[in-house]
Amino acid sequence: MNQNQTKVMPKPPTKIKTYVTILVVILLLWGSSLQTGSSLTELAIGLPNVMDLLTQMIPPNWAYFDNITGAMLETIRMAVIGTTVGAILSIPVALFSASNVFQSFWLFYPARFILNLIRTIPDLLLASIFVAIFGLGALPGILALTVFSIGLIAKLTYEAMESIDPGPLEAMVSVGANKIQLIVFGVIPQVLAYFISYVLYTFEINVRAAAVLGLVGAGGIGLFYNKTLGFLEYDKASSIIVYTLVVVLIIDYISTKLREKLL
Repeated sequence: MNQNQTKVMPKPPTKIKTYVTILVVILLLWGSSLQTGSSLTELAIGLPNVMDLLTQMIPPNWAYFDNITGAMLETIRMAVIGTTVGAILSIPVALFSASNVFQSFWLFYPARFILNLIRTIPDLLLASIFVAIFGLGALPGILALTVFSIGLIAKLTYEAMESIDPGPLEAMVSVGANKIQLIVFGVIPQVLAYFISYVLYTFEINVRAAAVLGLVGAGGIGLFYNKTLGFLEYDKASSIIVYTLVVVLIIDYISTKLREKLL
């Protein structure tokens, strides 16, 4: 290296991109607040009302637990049935949605369109539709959770299918395996653990969702939410919240331990 040659030091990266990103985010927040009519002033004015509500909710009415235990069990049963049926029905939908399992454009694109359509409809709207069809009770809630479970489990499962090792599939095709053998011995063993994990995760979500479906008459603990809030019995409403929280935490703990064993 020539001694007279000056050593060129690299220039530090420019921070213009960071500044522009921050500016765009600030502009989006400002524009969104204007369009929605929200402001920090409005928030500050409403904070005392929040404190008044919390004062009425604390302490919870612990004696009310006896009244809602049956409804909580019904909520869990709704989640169990909805998740199980949805998981079963999601298997063929996920298989048809995976482009490495069924390469036909006319199969996986319509299947994915159905999944997008299912996930577009909120579970509360699904429950409202089924209540209008079947009437009040747990059945509309179960059907709503079933449809919701199909959308979520099938979406996650087909994405897992598309990321599996293609080697076993190519080897099976080379020796003349048919489509059913390819699925049973090449696809399912690679995604089974993920599928069970997704089912457990969906069950956790469905327990939370089932707790509010009763607001539209779909059974479960949500009926008591509607009743207590309608009569301004906030201490009883907080009891339902605490009860639901304890159940969700227990289910979440058990589900997490099961997923750790699987993955």
